[in-house]
Amino acid sequence: MFKYTCDNKRYHTLAYHNKKMFRQKVYKAVIDAGFSCPNKDGSKGFGGCIFCDSGSGYFTASPEISVKSQLDSELKRIHQKYPEASAIAYFQANTNTYSDAYTLKKIYDPVIDYPGIIGISIGTRADCLPSDILDYLEELSHKTYLTVELGMQTVHEKTLTFINRGYSHDIFLKGYSELKKRNIRTCIHIINGLPGESEDMMLETAIQAGKLEPDALKIQLLHVISGTPLAKLYNDGMFPAMSKEQYINLTVKQLEYIPQETVIERITGDGDKRKLIAPLWSSDKISVLGGIDKRQAELDSWQGKKYKKI
Repeated sequence: MFKYTCDNKRYHTLAYHNKKMFRQKVYKAVIDAGFSCPNKDGSKGFGGCIFCDSGSGYFTASPEISVKSQLDSELKRIHQKYPEASAIAYFQANTNTYSDAYTLKKIYDPVIDYPGIIGISIGTRADCLPSDILDYLEELSHKTYLTVELGMQTVHEKTLTFINRGYSHDIFLKGYSELKKRNIRTCIHIINGLPGESEDMMLETAIQAGKLEPDALKIQLLHVISGTPLAKLYNDGMFPAMSKEQYINLTVKQLEYIPQETVIERITGDGDKRKLIAPLWSSDKISVLGGIDKRQAELDSWQGKKYKKI
């Protein structure tokens, strides 16, 4: 029996973590606070990462709507299905520390004691964590259940350049290290299926992610979304999308190198079905999750099976 589970899962799910941490159902209230991104406004580049579609926030409302109104709307949506549930305010779209500390305080401080909200999750970039912002995030972490999410994507510099991320893996490591020095709960993202990467390269990214011993990890399948530079490359035959079997087999292998204590907050991801070009099988998320469970059982595999603490 896998240690961090209360069902048949062989990895440390977010549902299990929330049940143990909060003793209740907890869902994400997805918010767009209107931030931009240095990789879109010219500070670091234009157009963003080649796979980026509207700042990865298609679940969110318009940023022109106030944060308070978005919170109310999201809580209403959640409570329609789960009346007793609480929520974590998830600032997902674009780079949510790309401003000054004063502006961040005005946005995040009112959320701390908002009825029905028990935590805040902030998606950002490792190159947008100056010392004053880090100090504020540390202060915020003492007032609420805070998670900072960082996109690692891959450890391979050639890929990072190709996808136009705008900063190196060393800068990611520096930002991650600064967050951990302040004991800020950190979730890192990796992406499977990036153009030009072999399965061995993707596995190496997971191995290196595991060595960082993150509090949480999101494993994301690369989605080809219409209107992005990635879509043109795909349509021009420049790279193939992963097959369902490839993704399941790889993810099972990757999980073996992740510490059992690391919460797996995502294991496949969602692409906007209205704009999804490939892989179309990814829209059946339940089938993917079930496939991972089945493959782990067949191989007697579990999260952390091959992980060795340094």
